[in-house]
Amino acid sequence: MKSFLELVEARYSSRSYSDRAVEPEKVEYLLECARLAPSAVNFQPWKFVVVESAEKRARLQECYLREWFREAPLYVVVCADKAQSWKRKLDGHDHADIDAAIATEHICLAATELGLGSCWVCNFDADLCSEVLDLEGELYPVAIVPIGYPTDEPTSKKRKPIEDVVSKV
Repeated sequence: MKSFLELVEARYSSRSYSDRAVEPEKVEYLLECARLAPSAVNFQPWKFVVVESAEKRARLQECYLREWFREAPLYVVVCADKAQSWKRKLDGHDHADIDAAIATEHICLAATELGLGSCWVCNFDADLCSEVLDLEGELYPVAIVPIGYPTDEPTSKKRKPIEDVVSKV
């Protein structure tokens, strides 16, 4: 079993997938990992939409026009619901995006653990995505995560040195 640090080091943004289907039990595992993510005041203001059918995949692919994105055999769209999210009382700051982001990373790390590739996609047409998925009310897409068996290799991660991102007071 990998340590958490080894898992984090192994995770990368895959941009090439085989057409091999992801087994249902692996999809369920990813969703369970996301469901168990922490959220502000445990409000869990999320919904995970699994897009597997050829028709819905084709429609979702219109939201992000990258060839590599079309290769993924399934997508998990992580949505947040502002009607269910916690708002900080002092300044009204809404934590919906933060909670959805935590759940998204749980999906990506769980995918890595299972030998699956994933990529956190945020640069997509959110309005079209909402239309494709029939999202209503204050539910909106935060990220699209393509999932599949990767055919690419990880590239080196460019990260700032620790002294540039940590301060001790």
